[in-house]
Amino acid sequence: MKKFFTYCAVVLCIACAASCSDEADCAVGSEQPEAVLPDDAIEGELLIKFSPQMEGILDEAFKARAMRGVATRSGIPSTDEVLRILGAYSFERVFPVDPAHEERTRKAGLHLWYQVKFDKNCNLREAVENLSRLGEVSKLQCNRKIYRMSNRKARVASTAPEAHGHPFNDPGLARQWGYINYGGYSFEQPWAKSIAGCDVGCADAWSICTGDPSIIVAVMDEGVMYNHPDLEPNMWVNEGEELGSDIDADNNGYKGDKYGYNFATDRGYISTTGSSDTGHGTHVAGTVAAVNNNGVGVCGVAGGDAAKGQSGVKIMSLQIFDDSYSANLLLEAKAVKYAADNGATVLQCSWGYMSPDANPILGFSPGPATEEEWATTYPLEKEAFDYFIENAGSPNGVIEGGVVVFAAGNEFAPTPSFPGLYSRFVCVAAVAADYTPSTYTDYGEGIDLSAPGGDGDYYGSPGDDADSEGMIYSTIVSEGKPSYGYYEGSSMACPHVSGVAALGLSYAAQLRKHFKAEEFIDLMIATGTPIDGYFKGEKLSHYNHSSPGASATKSDLSRYVGKMGRLVNAGALLRAIEDAGSAMRLPNIYVAPGSGTSIDLSRYFVGGEALSYSCRVADSGVARASVEGSVLTVEGVDTGATELVVTTSSGVEQSVTVTVRRGAAPNGWM
Repeated sequence: MKKFFTYCAVVLCIACAASCSDEADCAVGSEQPEAVLPDDAIEGELLIKFSPQMEGILDEAFKARAMRGVATRSGIPSTDEVLRILGAYSFERVFPVDPAHEERTRKAGLHLWYQVKFDKNCNLREAVENLSRLGEVSKLQCNRKIYRMSNRKARVASTAPEAHGHPFNDPGLARQWGYINYGGYSFEQPWAKSIAGCDVGCADAWSICTGDPSIIVAVMDEGVMYNHPDLEPNMWVNEGEELGSDIDADNNGYKGDKYGYNFATDRGYISTTGSSDTGHGTHVAGTVAAVNNNGVGVCGVAGGDAAKGQSGVKIMSLQIFDDSYSANLLLEAKAVKYAADNGATVLQCSWGYMSPDANPILGFSPGPATEEEWATTYPLEKEAFDYFIENAGSPNGVIEGGVVVFAAGNEFAPTPSFPGLYSRFVCVAAVAADYTPSTYTDYGEGIDLSAPGGDGDYYGSPGDDADSEGMIYSTIVSEGKPSYGYYEGSSMACPHVSGVAALGLSYAAQLRKHFKAEEFIDLMIATGTPIDGYFKGEKLSHYNHSSPGASATKSDLSRYVGKMGRLVNAGALLRAIEDAGSAMRLPNIYVAPGSGTSIDLSRYFVGGEALSYSCRVADSGVARASVEGSVLTVEGVDTGATELVVTTSSGVEQSVTVTVRRGAAPNGWM
């Protein structure tokens, strides 16, 4: 979010990055005993990753903790001697055990990360140096809080007029030029600086697909108002959980996580009404999936079509800010893993460190400069994101792996900020309604895509504090109540791209297409609209236009050539999906003797809901199978393997291997 309207440095900024000037500042290994710690490192707390050889000892200590409560030692003599000297009073695994995902957690090495808390009077630098010398410690990182910066509230708007000429009846759609830009006007007054087609292509895309509830987008931000009337039908719901309950009904390690989880306060209750909350997470969520065609408020890029009974994609809330509370690097990592383990395939991140080229004169403190520096400084953060990229989705679903979308930053800088600049992410810059770069946006060769982010300094009248011309309109929370209003920033561009990604995956799901995450991201980038041709001449704006005496600023547009990526295009992406990817395949089945598992076949065949199915098993002495409606049930008879063939009423066949093995889980996984 742009400074003076909401958060600075991509909405939610990790201010702790400001004082990290050396890649050894907050992450060191046994080869780096000389650690320079940042001023804002949390005293009496460290994050430790042990070498794989320590797994057995750590597991035994973890089991002992389950019996006697809080653990204080690791079970590793040399480490425990250091912990004893430090006065350690808590030694806990970073990621809680989720039985359904423990195997892949271990494969990724995340089970080796531990948090240790010790006497705050101990010298943190000495603690780091002593622990980093231990051979069993492979990585060591301090913990740091995540801070808000410049969180001015959104501009609340009055009721919008009817959206004449638009495909849906939501009155606010007329203000959402980022979806459909007819050029030359706004709902309030003519625009001299608006070009038709400078949008994300919703007019074309919505004629093909409007969303699918099987796709989940995790919004990592402030909390999302789950009972906002324009969001509630599209909220992800963890069935069986009670909001804010002290019972972990699904045994995933988190209690009361009905709509997601509040990592800022470590509880299931998602909050949006604190005095310091700005409605930012709700604004972002609305851009992704506010309910379409319900005659209320605004639209979302992938919000479905309520008038036709078509649901949109689902929004999962990963709350990392709650009023005066904020998450830290440890809780952030937990949030990212939670998203992967609970079904999200798109991770929407409108936050980040500041650009390494941020100008200190403007009040910005530079962040990590290279991917290596970021990865070395924040190893736990990187490993959590890699886990999402590699483990979200399914090899037999619409996407294998996860899509992480990050805002580029708002420091006027020629280099995007981390983590968004990570080569495995989609990094998003912001444009105005005439294809020109928003005056605040970070840019550079690391930008993958651009999207509408608004530009108040370009469109707004100097000195007019109430002016919202050219900004981004969406759902917000105002005085604790659901409302609508404006924000701007690469934070607002980012959810446009997340929404397009979710819309593309929705269409792929309906076509029963399968993609690898990297393949899908490449397709999103390739189908974007080229915009370099618009970067000619100068752009005049008024820096901090709403302040009295706002100064006129001219930007040379040629400096952005080759550094803004392409403008994301939903319509082009959906049409390309028709000829890309591969057909979904039924998964191989694992089951134990005497137990069974079920699969909904309609998810794997085009038009599956309208088809009928039959099946046959090659060796009935190994397994039996039957179909009722579209549900295939397989029961194990005796250990061994056999072929199962499923045939649809349209004549399409798929064959899979059924393995019957003692010890296979009832859900089909070994």
